[in-house]
Amino acid sequence: MTTTESKTSALPSFQGVVASPDLERNLQKVLVDLTALHLEGKQAHWNIVGANFRDLHLQLDELIDTARDHADTIAERMRALYAVPDGRPTTVAETTSLPLQPAGEIDTTAATNNMAELARRTAATARAVHDAVDAEDPTTADLLHEIIHDLEKQAWLIGSENRRV
Repeated sequence: MTTTESKTSALPSFQGVVASPDLERNLQKVLVDLTALHLEGKQAHWNIVGANFRDLHLQLDELIDTARDHADTIAERMRALYAVPDGRPTTVAETTSLPLQPAGEIDTTAATNNMAELARRTAATARAVHDAVDAEDPTTADLLHEIIHDLEKQAWLIGSENRRV
């Protein structure tokens, strides 16, 4: 018996929606970017220095919580659709679309710009897969709406720190 046969034979007789390989791949893209955003946010959170340190430190906590909560939601939705999420560190590092952030201490101005960009890029990943996901499973597309909304709000809140009129 192959792994595929094992997976298929373990399914209940009525499954409801079962993710196609395309849906699984699209949700995996969102999962790894959310996980990378969470990890990059923690890295910045621990290592920022400079003006408005405390405000950014606390704001990054909100972004980190948002990314982590949405990653968990996507992974659990994948399981509900009989797909297998892969959030292992090597998978995240090798497949995320997010650019790697610098190691070491980072000035709050640079961290603000970097983290706002990462939040926008992660939202863009959800937008990029949205229509294909919606065509297969509108319920899952609703989860993407929440992710896009929340991450674009976080990008605005964080990014506004450095904006000048």
